[in-house]
Amino acid sequence: MVGAINSKVVYLLGEVGKKGSIPMTSGMTLLDAIASAGGLTDFANAKKIYILRDEAGKHERIPVHYKEALKGNSQFNLVLEPGDTIVVP
Repeated sequence: MVGAINSKVVYLLGEVGKKGSIPMTSGMTLLDAIASAGGLTDFANAKKIYILRDEAGKHERIPVHYKEALKGNSQFNLVLEPGDTIVVP
């Protein structure tokens, strides 16, 4: 019996506590993923965070408004898709 399928992951690069892939949960948001990776380091540039996403074979770069997401504005706390890469410079 299969207990879980870990084929859906998101990736975190740059100034986060734990770089690499993390298992994606249903409805996982940007803030959920960053928290799962141990948060931002002291050297992170929160103003330049972005998400890389492949859509129909095309690479898309989605700018992130991290501080607005932290304020509770759900419009900026984006729901992630499998394979997304969050880049924290």
